[in-house]
Amino acid sequence: TMGNWLVNHWFSAAVLAAWLGINIFLFTYYFLFFDRDAHYFYTRAILGSALAWARASAKCLNFNSMLILLPICRNLLSFLRGTCSCCRRTLRKQLDHNLTFHKLVAYALALFTAVHTIAHLFNLERYNHSQQATDGSLPAVLSKMHLQGNKWLNPIHSNQTTVEYVAFTTIPGLTGVIITLVLILMVTSSTEFIRRNYFEVFWYTHHLFLIYFAGLVIHGIAGLVRGQTEESMEDVHPHRCAQYLTEKYEDCWHDCCKDPEFGSIPAESWKWVLAPFILYIFERILRIWRAQQKVVVTKVVMHPARVLELQMQKKGFRMEVGQYIFVNCPAISRLEWHPFTLTSAPEEDFFSIHIRAAGDWTERLIDTFQQEMPRIEVDGPFGTASEDVFQYEVAMLVGAGIGVTPFASILKSIWYKFQQGDQTLKTKKIYFYWLCRDTGAFAWFNDLLASLEQKMAESGKADFLTYRLFLTGWNTSIANNVALHFDNAMDTVTGLRQKTIFGRPMWNSEFSTIAAAHPRSVVGVFLCGPGSLAKSLQKSCHQHSSLDPRKVKFYFNKENF
Repeated sequence: TMGNWLVNHWFSAAVLAAWLGINIFLFTYYFLFFDRDAHYFYTRAILGSALAWARASAKCLNFNSMLILLPICRNLLSFLRGTCSCCRRTLRKQLDHNLTFHKLVAYALALFTAVHTIAHLFNLERYNHSQQATDGSLPAVLSKMHLQGNKWLNPIHSNQTTVEYVAFTTIPGLTGVIITLVLILMVTSSTEFIRRNYFEVFWYTHHLFLIYFAGLVIHGIAGLVRGQTEESMEDVHPHRCAQYLTEKYEDCWHDCCKDPEFGSIPAESWKWVLAPFILYIFERILRIWRAQQKVVVTKVVMHPARVLELQMQKKGFRMEVGQYIFVNCPAISRLEWHPFTLTSAPEEDFFSIHIRAAGDWTERLIDTFQQEMPRIEVDGPFGTASEDVFQYEVAMLVGAGIGVTPFASILKSIWYKFQQGDQTLKTKKIYFYWLCRDTGAFAWFNDLLASLEQKMAESGKADFLTYRLFLTGWNTSIANNVALHFDNAMDTVTGLRQKTIFGRPMWNSEFSTIAAAHPRSVVGVFLCGPGSLAKSLQKSCHQHSSLDPRKVKFYFNKENF
């Protein structure tokens, strides 16, 4: 429910409300300022309300450009997480929404860029029209002031120009075009599809942010949008003198108004982005320093379906369940860093990742490891530990597809804690559900489940873990093979004791079974998978929780691995 969400995510909600509030305030304040302030009386005479639209969106662009780098300073976030280790876990966990906030700010940048660009296209059109006007109107008179030295208000001084020409030959025009193209490329190349399948495209286009910031800082230097200067305001206030510009009196001995003088709005984007940019440079230096620390690859395992397991050791490396690292292989690319969820448990004396072939870089890495042992650089670990799992007597873990990776770490860690009689572990029973499209992807995880199954059977704790494998994509040959070997003790698809189920889980019956088996327990439901599955699990949690506080309760936790 909304109430529960706010209790658990009050920090995220507060940040979101503050961010929205500041954007609305900046836009409204500067819109009204440029729409009403007397310094811009003459500028508005030419441009109308498009001036206010352009300037208000510019302020919001500066504000969001200041914020966009902060959520991706992952070492800074790790530092914050460490310093607030005494805070409640819900607060630390919310720092993991950094990428969601980063995307939100990016969408705001795209929106304000659109508003700013459209407003300036109107402005250029109006400047051009006023320059060519000969009707003696106020805009026409103001546009001719450049003929009297440095008093110009209209940046277009020629009758033979077009909006396109100004857009590509002036500093604000050209930098505006470049910034907008860069932003379009970065937003379109960061869709989930491209990130998942063509990570390199996403990685390299995202480094265009350097051009974005350079363009942003240069953009306002020329000062094409002008207002009346303070001294000129004192001498010839527009409310008193504007009429004399269009109606020149021959004998103005009584109260003669001089021509107004104009000055540029100073470029100020650099003031907004300087501090975060310096912070980001420190972040990059720290990453380079951390990457230099030696990583020893202790074991390489090639699993079926082109999945590579790397077991590594690094001095001072301490991990927690559910965390991830960034990996670089200089032999393939010095610049590319790819994130991978850790599949080892903190109790093990190594840390491991499983890499499946999904894109050029992973393909090349797998090929390289089959021929030699290249040098690996590691940055991390990052993210908040998924320790909530240990807080429930009964845990329902649901992994979909590659979303099963973090559960490798969690299942192993729970088993180690269980064996060692760890007092912090409250878990007495685990139900694990894995939904997968093809059998090949099962292989490496099967080995893990098989070894856990064996260890539990040996120590007489076989009922500690109940797992169900659901094959959601299957063909008739698999089905026929299964029908043929149905009486075998081991499953034909996975070789495990538990049979693979074809199709999707019937969540209602799964929840009913667990509720019946644990009538007085609090059950934690954990998902690493798509949003559509989250919705149906949330609904089931709600439906199957008893209103009686002494009876079964299901709590839903979606992990952002």
